[in-house]
Amino acid sequence: MKKTANLEAAELIHQGRKAFVTGLAYAAALSAVINVLQLTVPLFMLQVHDRVVNSQSTDTLIMLIIVATIGLALFCILDYVRALTYQVMASKLVRKLNLPVLQAAVSASVAHGVSQSGQAIRELNDIRAFVVGNAISVPLEALWSPIFLAVLFALHWLYGLVALVSAIIILSLSLLSDFLTRRATKRANEAAVRNISEISGSLRHAEAIEAMGMLPALARRWRKNQLQTQDLLDVTTRRSRALSSVTRTCRYLMQIAVLSTGAVLVINQEVSAGSMVASSIIMGRMLMPFDSMVDGWRQWVLAMTAWKNVQDLLENQAPKRETTPTPRTQGELTIDRVVYAPPGSDVPVLKGLTFALSPGEVLGIAGPSGAGKSTLARLLIGVTKPTTGGVYLDGNNVFLWERDSFGNMVGYLPQSVSLLDGTIRSNIARMRDADPRLVLEASRLADVHDIIGRLPLGYDTHIGDGGYVLSGGQRQRIGLARALYGRPRLIVLDEPNSNLDTDGERALIRAIEAMRTDGAIVILIAHRPSVMQVADKIMVLQEGKITQFGPRNAIAGIITPGEKPAQAVTALRGNT
Repeated sequence: MKKTANLEAAELIHQGRKAFVTGLAYAAALSAVINVLQLTVPLFMLQVHDRVVNSQSTDTLIMLIIVATIGLALFCILDYVRALTYQVMASKLVRKLNLPVLQAAVSASVAHGVSQSGQAIRELNDIRAFVVGNAISVPLEALWSPIFLAVLFALHWLYGLVALVSAIIILSLSLLSDFLTRRATKRANEAAVRNISEISGSLRHAEAIEAMGMLPALARRWRKNQLQTQDLLDVTTRRSRALSSVTRTCRYLMQIAVLSTGAVLVINQEVSAGSMVASSIIMGRMLMPFDSMVDGWRQWVLAMTAWKNVQDLLENQAPKRETTPTPRTQGELTIDRVVYAPPGSDVPVLKGLTFALSPGEVLGIAGPSGAGKSTLARLLIGVTKPTTGGVYLDGNNVFLWERDSFGNMVGYLPQSVSLLDGTIRSNIARMRDADPRLVLEASRLADVHDIIGRLPLGYDTHIGDGGYVLSGGQRQRIGLARALYGRPRLIVLDEPNSNLDTDGERALIRAIEAMRTDGAIVILIAHRPSVMQVADKIMVLQEGKITQFGPRNAIAGIITPGEKPAQAVTALRGNT
């Protein structure tokens, strides 16, 4: 039985959680030893003051130096090992989940019409940054703080009492700071995200903004929103700085308190003078995790939220598809009683569609706007799952088909042609390692080879952000070449002539005829009837139903009188 992608995602989540828990337990054990070794310096100072100074024994001093050096060397090694543990945890997590998260995010974007890919990858990187950061160690350090407290109580119960009260005060101030700043910080961050999103969205229409003098009005609007965000940030900063000053002052007072306690105890000859200095250092080390407890806990909460989002994405949005590649094949395309209703809607867009196409047939799909033509196109290429029924190519379900091998079988040109950031060559080759022969073959089929040759760097011309700007017709012709790359067996073209001139439309018809001669199934969706002359069959959709289906000459109103099919081109070079 073939393993499905959602089962693989569940296994990855389990493995990631197990690796994290195992690594954290190992780091906790290391932290226990590291915290004990951090007593090296204060105990060294205690022994030097009480033993070496009083006895004036250099041998004792040398022995203490050797022991302290060994302890600190061991501390250095274990602290480095703990850091490497966190790094390995983060690396394993990202390596295992990076690709599944991206695939699930793309599927979620397709299903819901919202791009979630960037957010999902950011959350995964946030998890990695948390694991390799300092916040992950805060609760582990606090967990072993009783070690320091026990030592202080061992020196004298008053030292322990002062340290315990100090820890409670520091933790209370941290909680108060979080309570007073959390809501304002959240509002400020949300406002900042909205402002950035609005500015980014507006800058996509820079030409219209500049041409119609919209910049002053937009600038006033952005400035107003920015000032509101800044006011929220100022409130948060003032509160945070005030409480930070109070906390810092309290720490100084606590140092004075423990030293004063030690002085009284020394005067009363209840402890040695060395314990006074040692207790001050030990208490400072004990309070350290409590000082950063709230901020560390906040980062823990954010990391757990990011992990929950990633987990939900993998469990709920990962497409239930096969992961075993299917060999390249050629056979009949069958659409069997397909019904599709968008998520959250009870009204189907497509209602019981059934038809079949054989290799070498070209189907033209016509119908009014909103009839479901583009929805049908997405079902045919396996992007969208039918509510009921199925789409099968040579008996294989196109939605369940493993994506990499399915990509070798299918070519798709959507209504809105989206070329990716990269070279013309890499775009035509679908971002794979480009086979120059196949790239040239696809570009010649789409009759775009000469157009590409006139670009600044030909096939190596960079397009995308900061790259060469293509016209709408050029983008559509290059998109067609990408759809034809590798001689796919099923080609779906959605409004492929919307930006083409007469020459471009003739080239499109020649390309379709060539692919038909090569034995491909071609499905053509178009409003302009002129390109329908190349179709063998015509299907008319209205309100999600097939109202007409049959040979082109038998369907009225699609081909205008006097039009003749273009001459068939020869088979592809090398085709037998």
